[in-house]
Amino acid sequence: MRNVGIDDECLYLEISNYMEDRIFPLHTSIVLFLMSYCDTTSLKVFLVPNKNVADCTLWMKKVPANIPASIISDQELPHVVQSCRLPAVVEKNGNFCRAGLAVVLRYIIHKTCEADCNRKDISELLGFKKTCLKACAEVSQWTKLCEISIPLAVESFLGNSHGHQNIPHEILHLEQKLREPVHVHNDDKIRRQKLQEWTKNKNKESFIKEFDRGAGSCDEGVDITKDLIEENLDTEKTNLELRSALSKLTVEQIPAVTSREQSCIRKVKTTDLPPLEHVFAEGLYFTLTDIVLFPCLHYFFDSLGDCQEQMLKALPLLSRWYRHVQEVPGVKKAAVSCGIRFLNLPATSPSSSMLTPSSSDRKDKNTETTDPHFRGGPRPTMNKLEENGISARFTSHPFPLLSQNWSSFPLSAHPIEGNLSSERALRKQQQLDNIISIVTKLAKPGDTIVDFCSGGGHLGIVLAHTLSSCQVILVENKEESLVRARDRCDVLGLQNIWFLQTNLDYFTGPFQIGVALHACGVATDMVIDHCIMANAAFVICPCCYGFIQNTVKYTFPRSQKFKSVLSYKEHMILCRFADQTAVQLPAERRLIGKNCMGLVDLDRAWSAEEHGYKVYVTSMEPDSCSPKNNLIVGSCSV
Repeated sequence: MRNVGIDDECLYLEISNYMEDRIFPLHTSIVLFLMSYCDTTSLKVFLVPNKNVADCTLWMKKVPANIPASIISDQELPHVVQSCRLPAVVEKNGNFCRAGLAVVLRYIIHKTCEADCNRKDISELLGFKKTCLKACAEVSQWTKLCEISIPLAVESFLGNSHGHQNIPHEILHLEQKLREPVHVHNDDKIRRQKLQEWTKNKNKESFIKEFDRGAGSCDEGVDITKDLIEENLDTEKTNLELRSALSKLTVEQIPAVTSREQSCIRKVKTTDLPPLEHVFAEGLYFTLTDIVLFPCLHYFFDSLGDCQEQMLKALPLLSRWYRHVQEVPGVKKAAVSCGIRFLNLPATSPSSSMLTPSSSDRKDKNTETTDPHFRGGPRPTMNKLEENGISARFTSHPFPLLSQNWSSFPLSAHPIEGNLSSERALRKQQQLDNIISIVTKLAKPGDTIVDFCSGGGHLGIVLAHTLSSCQVILVENKEESLVRARDRCDVLGLQNIWFLQTNLDYFTGPFQIGVALHACGVATDMVIDHCIMANAAFVICPCCYGFIQNTVKYTFPRSQKFKSVLSYKEHMILCRFADQTAVQLPAERRLIGKNCMGLVDLDRAWSAEEHGYKVYVTSMEPDSCSPKNNLIVGSCSV
């Protein structure tokens, strides 16, 4: 089911309601801005109007001239793109798709650097460890704020025609983030340079005071000299961070020349050094995050009109950030291409005091610390559940003896091809046998099976090879893992498998069965919810119970039965001890860990049953195939 007609890598962008000189949704504006910044020409761009677009010709005039684009309908989209939210990029063969704002932006940067390895200014956008916006929005509050919350908040603000509005709390939250201390690689050296400049400036201030006392009522020339000294002093006070930041933004990457600190400066304790201030969103250096935020905040500031001066008083750091972004090489050119005219925002002085944590932050940090009925440790928690008739329940594996004929499998479909040792490959075979035996009984010809959090595709590849009448989609956020899976499938020549690099929330297509092998922490709950929304069956092996915690979307316990008995903190006790199942641990401790695993997954099963599902928890056989050997199996009973 490949789209063999695709000869180029294609980028698909949504266009929606028309508003003056702005392209909506803002995700599309952001992508076009980055493409202009990078001078990217390797992607063929298609604009996809939604139902609110009346005249597509208006939009073509708003696309930067250096980015050729065409308009197509959503019915003309490749099938794999129809299964996800835009923006999305599809490779030439049509079976590998990258979807979601952060994933697409990171790929554009990768393509730019691949075409010209000297574009260090572009590679620096991904940050020191190349992880900028790499963590998905479901687990990273920062990615969620930048990728989703800010664009949506600004779109809502711009679309509200009811006159005066308050500043969106998402933007106020971003202002607060800019007040936090900056931590960057090698910041100790930069902070010592800052202290040295402060010391030098302090000496200059003393000189100015002496100058005032000695000058008295001197002539105009003396006043001019004094003004020059003060102007130079103010410049040096404010520009250390900015100079350090801009030094990394040249194509040639010429290192900034710095002088050695004085002996007295080198002896100062790190804890006594002055903090660094934000120059850009993530700290000292211009990154992809700033590219994402700039169109959003530009349109926000531009829309304030008569209220601009008043509202900017509450956003002094964002105003300063906006002015800094204008100084970045490449931003001015990209802004011109995208029809963005810089605003001359007035400078406002931020308060030196740090903002206090929000009430929600304080609540998260102090959750239930004063609960008088809390009893620590797994045994009191398990006893409390037993007193209420709740204990771990394991159903016998329905098909324990079914196993694949691994000797007949092509090498590229075999787990050992995934760079596993022979011992690990054997355990992986046993894990796959347990899941595939259940999926095989659930699947019907023509079904779509989604392997969530697929990693290198051990499970999805075997399912595609075994169930040739079904379509298999691998959904994974890590590009390197998905590329390895794609390369293995190319060797196999599989025609019934797609690869989708995206976060779970960006996958919107229909499917009949969802699977996941060792979905870490809250990922298990995300997959279950995704399957419930699609009325799909699921076979899931959870992992990393210790990573479970309350998030924006998920709270624990999950089921009403568990909520009526356990507090969040007590449930977290179960999660932490559920990870105590390693083979090197004492048998009694492993047994407690297994029971905790069973209780956490029972809570998940009961939560799914509240949505009309029939669910059971079983164990893989043999138990030794994995310390995390639980399976949660559910099917829609309607």
